[in-house]
Amino acid sequence: MKNRQTVLICSLLLAYGSSVYSQKSPSVEAKTTFQTAEPWKPETDVRADATMVYGTLDKHGVSFEERVRSWKARGYQIQFMTGVAWGDYQDYFLGKWDGVDGHLKEGQRDRNGHEIAHGHLIPYIVPTESFIRYMQETQIKRVIDAGITSIYLEEPEFWMRGGYSEAFKSEWQKYYNFPWKAQHESPENTYLSNKLKYYLYYNALDKIFTYAKEYGKSKGLNIKCYVPTHSLINYTSWQIVSPEASLASLDCIDGYIAQVWTGTAREPNYYNGVRKERVFENAFLEYGCMKSMTAPLNRTMYFLTDPIEDRAKDWHDYKVNYQATFAAQLMYPTIDTYEVMPWPDRIYQGLYQVAGTDRKERIPRSYSTQMQVMINTLNDIRTSQKQITGTHGIGVLMANSLMFQRFPNHNGYDDPQFSSFYGQTLPLLKRGVPVELVHMENTPFQQTFKGLQVLVMSYSNMKPMKPEYHNYLAAWVKQGGVLLYCGEDVDPYQTVLEWWNSDGNTYKAPSEHLFEKMGLARVPTAGTYRFGKGKVIVMREDPKQFVLQGGNDRTYFETIASAYRQKTGKEIETKNSFVVERGPYTIAAVMDEGVSQESLSLSGLYIDLFDKDLPVLTVKQVNPGEQSYLYDLRKLSGNVKAKVLCGASRIYEEKVSKRNYSFVAKSPLNTTNVSRVLLPRQPVKILVNGQTEKGMWDERSKTLLLSFENQPDGVNVSIEW
Repeated sequence: MKNRQTVLICSLLLAYGSSVYSQKSPSVEAKTTFQTAEPWKPETDVRADATMVYGTLDKHGVSFEERVRSWKARGYQIQFMTGVAWGDYQDYFLGKWDGVDGHLKEGQRDRNGHEIAHGHLIPYIVPTESFIRYMQETQIKRVIDAGITSIYLEEPEFWMRGGYSEAFKSEWQKYYNFPWKAQHESPENTYLSNKLKYYLYYNALDKIFTYAKEYGKSKGLNIKCYVPTHSLINYTSWQIVSPEASLASLDCIDGYIAQVWTGTAREPNYYNGVRKERVFENAFLEYGCMKSMTAPLNRTMYFLTDPIEDRAKDWHDYKVNYQATFAAQLMYPTIDTYEVMPWPDRIYQGLYQVAGTDRKERIPRSYSTQMQVMINTLNDIRTSQKQITGTHGIGVLMANSLMFQRFPNHNGYDDPQFSSFYGQTLPLLKRGVPVELVHMENTPFQQTFKGLQVLVMSYSNMKPMKPEYHNYLAAWVKQGGVLLYCGEDVDPYQTVLEWWNSDGNTYKAPSEHLFEKMGLARVPTAGTYRFGKGKVIVMREDPKQFVLQGGNDRTYFETIASAYRQKTGKEIETKNSFVVERGPYTIAAVMDEGVSQESLSLSGLYIDLFDKDLPVLTVKQVNPGEQSYLYDLRKLSGNVKAKVLCGASRIYEEKVSKRNYSFVAKSPLNTTNVSRVLLPRQPVKILVNGQTEKGMWDERSKTLLLSFENQPDGVNVSIEW
């Protein structure tokens, strides 16, 4: 096996060392990318702009540098990704790197002393100074020495149930200057423990990426640094702590990958008293949360989707939920950079269950065709000035401290399935309001409040880490904003040792400081109050109750609707669907449980991109619980004579003459291409690799439906009319 893979790599380097595909300039960020720990294979030649080669471990006789060269020889921009909280770092854990025995004890441990691990000899790490130095000297240096200028350190994760290892206790003493306290013993200990976990990975990424920038500069290279991370929503829901939004303010961070996919989005939540999966809605909120993290800071944001997921499900389940998350990511027209998939080897070569049977098989051709059609559109789709349909200007405030009080529960106070957050968002989303998520950490930036009319907030499940955030919120209200505060302020974290009750401050809850800033009593009763040109509305109910109890969100929504009406003179549009147009692409989603159970009917001339046969439709009906992705043929420029509009291959070397159109199509081996090709008239001759093909002509759309087996080396197509 080792010899076979080594021969494969060497033959690739010889065969493609003079490849015609030019490597993108390292200073240009790739529009599309994907991650893989394997060398190039014909079965996984995804044809995105860039490959994130994962990890520096030499495996199966193939070195890291050989893996890099194998992808580069195929024309990919080469990037690097590895885990920052876990990874194949056995040389560190076993003491081979520095001769120090005992690094395994630096793994995160729970209350019972059990190691929290990602695999055998792969603990989730407490990022100590020695581990940071290890990452700098063995991972970052080697990667930059290989000429790679884009580095992704993924998933800076500290489990909330962790915090009991000796390494963590030592970090506690250094950070707080007093001995460690067990987090399960009090709300304050929990808050302090999670706050430290948050800081440790903030510090680790700052130091590792600062080193990367400086070392790259010493070699004349401009290093770009990114953090692939789950959303703040997911980490809070899954009881994990991560630095999240605070990283965007670091000079050494160039951007993020929003790691949102079926696995995160299918986490059940409550609405109308019912606990169930709401994949589209959850994904919509997760992507929105990630977008808002970088919106005022001009950092790059990649959106990720995954055609499968970590958990073993059947192919039908994967397809339905992939469509839901894919549609959700496209609902944000200011983002047009994507990680098109993680781990193509498991997608194309893994065995998963066929729905309704006990049989497992590789990805069905119908699904791989549809998937490749979808990801190829990501190479083409661009940002759009058109907004998603619905009433804009209504936001919900979030903070990183959401992660500080989720586990364990104290004093009988519970927030099941993160319901305090969903209580503020789902009553809006389910009524067709594209609710905006606003990060408290970004309130110092004026752009954060741009277009915002009504902002909802609660301190039932988060706390302000800095008092100055209240200055910015108060200033926004004074200038005319409407702030709706929901909460009883009775959770046990209101009295943790923090700025609002120390250093001379005597507030019993952080909201008291906020209300005082806006000229209110420290503990105002429910009602509406004026402050400057704006208003403060106080609702004395924990927002979790809006979704845990059936029908209990009506007053909440009506309060927002009334505030919006008074502020703008307009009514909130209520509906059960969202639609957005991005150039020729139309994305639609219809929700169940909403204001109606009506289907959405779209009329025009469309290609259905969620159908592997790419049918041409004049009417598309989207039912509740479904999404749609369409290519609008009416949006085509009259200057376009011939073009592959969509298909399961990426198109290269296009040539258009008076009576001929030719191109080269590339995609992974063992997959089937289906393409729709725009032509001025019905073709008289179609050649695919020199062989005559027929295809199917559609006169209405002036498109040819063409199908053939894919080849990573390229399929030559020539069409005459």
